[in-house]
Amino acid sequence: MNTLKKLLGFVWMILAPAIICFLMYEAYVKIGTAKPAEKANTILQWVIILIIFTPISVGFFLFGKYAANNEYDHLPESSAELID
Repeated sequence: MNTLKKLLGFVWMILAPAIICFLMYEAYVKIGTAKPAEKANTILQWVIILIIFTPISVGFFLFGKYAANNEYDHLPESSAELID
């Protein structure tokens, strides 16, 4: 199971920037094809989408980094195992 966690950590680390690149590409295409009357609304929509999904993607990358570094090998089973 730990090998699977480590492998999926690398997958998350690759997937996170790929998601942002894909969203930026889609924003570029959609803004470029928008009619002049709708261009302002389209830009606003894509800016909001990118602002929301960028921190989520950073979180995916950090989760993958921790999984790849075997930080999740042993999770505490009780509060007595927690270290301050």
